[in-house]
Amino acid sequence: MGYDHLSEALFAQRHRFGLWVPVWLGLGVSLYFSLQFEPDVRFLSSLFGGILIGLFFSRFGPDLLRILVWVPVLVALGVLVGAGRARMVADPKLGWHYYGAVEGTIVHLDRSGSDKPRVTLADPVLERMNPKRMPKRVRVSLHSELTGTALRPGARIMLTASLSPPAGPVEPGGFDFQRMAWFNRLGAVGYARAPPVLAVPADNRAFDLRIFALRMKISTHIRQKIPGRTGAFAAAIITGDRSQIDPVLLEDLRRSNLAHLLAISGLHMGLLTGFVFALIRFAIAAVPYLSVRLQAKKIGAVVALIAGAGYLLVSGANIATQRAFVMVAVMLVAVLLERPAITLRAVAIAATLILLFRPESLTGPGFQMSFAATTALVGTFEVLNGADGWHKLRQSRFRMLAPLVSLFIASAVAGAATAPFSAFHFNQMAQYGLLANLASVPVMSLIVMPAAVIAAVLSLIGLEGGAFWVMGQGIDWILGVAHFVAAQEGSVLRIKSGPVWALGLITFGGLVVIIWQGRLRWSGGALAIVGAVCWALAERPDLLLTQNGRLAGVLTDHGRAVTREMGNGFAALNWLENDGDGADQKQAAARFEQDGNDWRLRLEGGTVTYLWGKTRTTAELQSACENADLLIVPQWQGEVSGPCRLLNAAELRAGGAVAIRSEAEGLEIQTARQASGARLWNMR
Repeated sequence: MGYDHLSEALFAQRHRFGLWVPVWLGLGVSLYFSLQFEPDVRFLSSLFGGILIGLFFSRFGPDLLRILVWVPVLVALGVLVGAGRARMVADPKLGWHYYGAVEGTIVHLDRSGSDKPRVTLADPVLERMNPKRMPKRVRVSLHSELTGTALRPGARIMLTASLSPPAGPVEPGGFDFQRMAWFNRLGAVGYARAPPVLAVPADNRAFDLRIFALRMKISTHIRQKIPGRTGAFAAAIITGDRSQIDPVLLEDLRRSNLAHLLAISGLHMGLLTGFVFALIRFAIAAVPYLSVRLQAKKIGAVVALIAGAGYLLVSGANIATQRAFVMVAVMLVAVLLERPAITLRAVAIAATLILLFRPESLTGPGFQMSFAATTALVGTFEVLNGADGWHKLRQSRFRMLAPLVSLFIASAVAGAATAPFSAFHFNQMAQYGLLANLASVPVMSLIVMPAAVIAAVLSLIGLEGGAFWVMGQGIDWILGVAHFVAAQEGSVLRIKSGPVWALGLITFGGLVVIIWQGRLRWSGGALAIVGAVCWALAERPDLLLTQNGRLAGVLTDHGRAVTREMGNGFAALNWLENDGDGADQKQAAARFEQDGNDWRLRLEGGTVTYLWGKTRTTAELQSACENADLLIVPQWQGEVSGPCRLLNAAELRAGGAVAIRSEAEGLEIQTARQASGARLWNMR
C-alpha cells in the first residue's frame, strides 16, 4: 500500500481514532508488566522525552506522521503510568517468616480459598520489628472457632499469627500473587490458629471505616431478613460482602457461567442506575404539572448518578465496582449533555480513565471480561441498529419478540466475548452458560435488582420485608438454575493455559473487528484465529517443582502426576487447572508410580534425579550427579561436584518455582524469577 493509499485509509478512520486510545494505552501498561527489569529514572525520563517529541510531531509533522505518532506516544504513556502507579503504592513488606503477636485494625473481612474467615489488618504492630520496616497491611486467615468472637469493622484486635511475605507464582509465568499483593498494599499474609482478642473497641471516626462498618451492618440486616444461602447471595450483590458465601454455591455459579451475577460490576450498576433513572422519569411524567416544567431525563440522570455513587461506597468500591461506576457515570453525563449515552466512545473513555488511575487492573479478569463484554455488546447493537432487518422486526406485528431476540443476542455475544478470558484465567468454559444466562439474567434485571432498590427505599420506614421476600424468590430461582446447570454432565470444558501473547492476539483481533470500519476489519478475525491456534498448540512443562522443592508434578500420558497426596495443595491445584485437568491432588498422586522421597525420571532431554532429606552424604550426592543430567536436592545447602546441573535449597529459594521442559538438545530449566525478572514486587 502506497503512502497516499495509507493516508487515505487512515483518514477514513479519523472519527474512530478516540476508540483506539485505551488500546494503545493498555498495550503500554502490559509492556510495563512484561518487562524483565524495573525501569529506572533514566529509562522513564527517556520515555517522557520521547512523548514530548511525539507530541511535537503530532502538531507540526506531516499529515500521516501526525496520526501514526500517537501510537508510540500512548504506548510510552502506558509504561509511564504503570511505573508511576507501582511506585505510588510502594509499602514495606515482610522479608522473612514471622511467628508471634500481631495487633492491627480490621479494615476488611472475607473468606480464604479454603473457606476460612479472613481479616485484613491495617497499621499492624509486630513484635521486635523496626517500625520503618513494618508492613502497612497484613492479611490473616483464622483457623479457629470464632463463636462469640466480635470481628467488628474498625476494631483493633490481637492474635498470634504465622506470617510470610507474599508468595511468588507456583510456576514460571503463572499467576503472580506477589504483584497483586503489592498493588493491594499487602505486606504479609498468614494464618492464626488461636481466636483473636479484642484490644481496642471499634472507633470508626475515619470515613473509610465508617463506610466499612455501614456495609457490614447492611449485610447483617439483609441476612436477617433473607436467611440461608439466599441471604448470603443478596448481601454479596448489594454490599460486596462474600464472607458467608458457601463454596459449593460458588462452584455452581462458576460451572454455570453465572458467577458474574455475584460480582458487583457493570450489570449490577447498570441495572440499579437504570431502574432509578426510569423510576424518576416515570414519577415526574405521572404528575402533569411537573412533567411540563422539569427536564425529567436530566433529573433522572442526576439522581441515578447519586444512587450509583452511593452503591459504589456501600459495595466496598473495589476495582470492578469502580470500573462499573466510571462507565455508568460517563453514560449519565452523556445524557446530561444530550449526547448518545451508550456508545463505544463512552466505553473507551471509561477504559482510559481506569487505565490512567488503576493500570494494574488491566491484568485482572474483572477488567478484561467486563470491557470485553461491554465493547462486544455495544459494537454488536451498533451494527444491529443500522440493519434493515432489525428495524423491520421492531416495527412488525412480531415486535414483541424483539426483546427476547435482544436478550438471546446479548447473552450469546457476551458469552463469546468473555470466553477467551474465562478460559485463560480460570481454565474452564461453561458449556451451558448461554442457557443459564437466558434463564437467569431476566430475573436479575426484572425482579432481583428492582426489589433491592425498593427494599432500600422502604427500609427508611421499616417496611422492607415484602421487597426482600420478592428479592429472595428471584435469587432462589437463579441459584436453582445454577445448581441444575452445574449438575449436568459435561457442564464444564477444561482448558489448558496458553501464553499471554496468544490471548493478546485474540483480544487485538476482536478489537479490530469491532472498531475498524471497512473490509480490513475482517483481518482481525484472522489474528484471533492465529492466537487461538497458537494457544491450542502451546505445550505444558514436563516437570514442575515448588519453591520449597517438596512437591513435583510430572506430565504423563494420563495427566500430571504429583509426588505427594498432601502438602503444597495450592500449587498442585493450580498445576492441574493449568493443564486443563479436573483431578484433585489425591487423584494426581495416584498417577505417580514411584516413592515421593527419592525418584528418578527419564525424559527425552535427559535424566532427572530427586532426593529428599537432610542426611545425604557428599559421596551419595556425587554418585547421583554422575548418573543424572539434573539433580534436585531441596534440603541440601552445599554444592556437589559432578557433570550434572544441581538445584539445591539456595537455588530454589532464590529462583522460586521451577518449570522443566524436555527438548531434543537437553533439559530447559526456567525459574519463576527468570520468567518475571527483578521487579519492585519481588525484590527482597
